Amino acid sequence: MAHDHAEHGPSHSHGVGHVHGSTDMKRVLIAACLTAGFMVAEALGGWLTGSLALVADAGHMLADAIALGLAWYAFHLAGRPATGRLTYGFGRVKTLVAYTNGIAIFVIALWIVYEAWGRLMAPAPVLGGPMLVVAVAGLLVNIASFFVLHGGDRESLNMRGAILHVLGDLLGSAAAIAAAVVILATGWTPIDPILSVLVSLLILTTAWSLMREAAHVLLEGVPASLDRDLIAKDLEGAVKGVREVHHMHVWSLDGTSNMATLHACLTDGVDAHVAVSAIKKRLAVKHGIEHATVEPEFGQCADSHDEHDHHHDHDHTHDAPRDRRHYH
Repeated sequence: MAHDHAEHGPSHSHGVGHVHGSTDMKRVLIAACLTAGFMVAEALGGWLTGSLALVADAGHMLADAIALGLAWYAFHLAGRPATGRLTYGFGRVKTLVAYTNGIAIFVIALWIVYEAWGRLMAPAPVLGGPMLVVAVAGLLVNIASFFVLHGGDRESLNMRGAILHVLGDLLGSAAAIAAAVVILATGWTPIDPILSVLVSLLILTTAWSLMREAAHVLLEGVPASLDRDLIAKDLEGAVKGVREVHHMHVWSLDGTSNMATLHACLTDGVDAHVAVSAIKKRLAVKHGIEHATVEPEFGQCADSHDEHDHHHDHDHTHDAPRDRRHYH
């Protein structure tokens, strides 16, 4: 039985992807330098003023400087060519970093909540004036980093993870400013840990969304914008000579590059090469799947039913009819 393969590796979008990756890598590096440069000043400011909000924001910025550095390295790795052992290249490293960033944000936010609880039980003095100066400076740095990253490719999970980190810092700085203003106006220091907790809870929700999407990519789930069964039916109805599509998998390499494998059962007399070419064109133009591996078939599927049940289709019973459509 013949196999027809699309170009190996995600080279189909190399031109556009390379441009995005190169500019995004520079944006992430600039943001990492800005974040790391101010993190030390904010940590010292928090220690000198006694502000948990500043210390929390400095903690965010420390983790973010590391995370942004990892994001930059992920972009660097993604630009490497595929190898004999890593035939798809290093594109998925960006998704791994995005998932790791989400976990890091969770840990930091939980630590801030823990520290805030201690501050509420035993309020500590806070120097509102110096705290306000440091918080405003931090806000300006975070705004600059946010706009640098905001112009990048927001379809990239890695880029979204980097933006999420900086957004958390920006919110932390805003909370520190608000706390400093309240402390200067009223002397009520519990506002400092309270606002720190509110920012942490907001960041937790966005971090969870990032982790869930990254995990879906790592598990090779069908991209949210696509429906595998509808794509199969579309191919059966739109491509001449295709009687049935089965054994179909649709997934994404890094959240942007979609791929598919499938068996196409063809009617007798159809030119397999012409049919496979038409299937690939339909997948690319209609569904945005540029990389596909199509196995043309005539008559019975090459994978025997028993072998299929044993190796792949654990959710079907062994006495299912042979011509039953299989999507797994």
